[in-house]
Amino acid sequence: MIIELPQVGESVTEGTIVQWLKQVGDSVERYDPLVEVLTDKVSMEVPSPVAGVITEILAEEGQTLPMGAPIASIQTAGADEPTAPAESPPPASEQPQAADRIGVLLKDVAPVGPTGSGNVVIPPSQDTLPASPRGDSRHRRRYSPVVQRLANEHSIDLEQVDGTGINGRVTRKDVLAYIEAQAEVAEVQVAPAATQPTPVPAQPDGTDEERLPLSPVRRMIAANMKRSASEIPVAWTISEVDVSGLVRRREALKDEFMQREGVNLTYLHFVVKAVAESLRENPLLNSSWGEDAIILKRRINIGIAVAAPGGLVVPVLRDADTLSVAGIAVRTADLTALARQGRLGIEDVQGGTFTLNNTGALGSVASQPIINHPQAAILTTEAVVKRPVVIGDAIGIRSMMNICLTFDHRIMDGAEASAFANAVKQRLEAISDETGIY
Repeated sequence: MIIELPQVGESVTEGTIVQWLKQVGDSVERYDPLVEVLTDKVSMEVPSPVAGVITEILAEEGQTLPMGAPIASIQTAGADEPTAPAESPPPASEQPQAADRIGVLLKDVAPVGPTGSGNVVIPPSQDTLPASPRGDSRHRRRYSPVVQRLANEHSIDLEQVDGTGINGRVTRKDVLAYIEAQAEVAEVQVAPAATQPTPVPAQPDGTDEERLPLSPVRRMIAANMKRSASEIPVAWTISEVDVSGLVRRREALKDEFMQREGVNLTYLHFVVKAVAESLRENPLLNSSWGEDAIILKRRINIGIAVAAPGGLVVPVLRDADTLSVAGIAVRTADLTALARQGRLGIEDVQGGTFTLNNTGALGSVASQPIINHPQAAILTTEAVVKRPVVIGDAIGIRSMMNICLTFDHRIMDGAEASAFANAVKQRLEAISDETGIY
């Protein structure tokens, strides 16, 4: 039985194999975790849909595949195996017909050509030679496009590279390590011939620079940000908010709230409440672009950007408009803890309709966030700063905070965006000593 990369949502089109939790020959039970997969939404474990034995792993660690692509083969319990040798497939009449199979993995067959024909002639090469009688796997190696490209660029015979991947496959790291080792050998051989030390100019990959390999999370973030920046025509606005009342109210409640709920009450929880209520009044902000229509979202699911150890993640606070400030605080604390522990489930990051980011926690006073595609807008709350403000005909010291809104100009204009920002501002400035949180 072929195991495929499962579909986890309409907007998730590909996933990266992070780590195999089982190896070839391992027995697995149904629902046992097989592999850890990273998408642009979340890191997840893919369970086995059946009980059986893993016969082949088809996707290497670090490889990015489209959803639905085959990643492993499992021999299910009780299924018949072909009795013919591996070198020659059994006759058609002897093909297994077990009812529980959904497909048969064909090995050592010619690939299908671009027109759908299987009659493709491939010249013999080191990668396609048949297996030796002793079953030497070195002649049956398969290389990823990245590995093959590196080998061609540096004129490397991949048969000379020791593979550390699954089943001895050569990975990109193996090729880079081989290139570095060859460079060191060449340097040692040339050094004795030099009579005078010669200054060596700094190379791009020398001591003056350091290359940081991209993690799967960083690749996903980069791809999503590039998509947003290239597809969405954005506009940006900033509003000043007098949050003196909010500061006093939070200060008066935080100690008692910590004792009662075990959660720190922050400014962000009041902002989420204000944003959720303002989205009800301004539905264009809670929508997405549908090419031939604007898609209004009936539920208000606010994503909260969290700086997790592996990169930025956005867990979703569902139906935020139905929650009190206290309910928002408790639920947000739970999601943040899961995000920083790397334990978010796919359901925790799906279905967001609007994103909120608290850049003020980092000391920022103004920022221009990138929209979380395919949403219509994103709002940041900046640092609360005390400064002199004109109040009527007098000057007073007030606690001020900027809110910055980036919005999709295809969906709305400045009037609609400003109406939303002003609604958030008015709600935050209306917080007083009498404001309830339950």
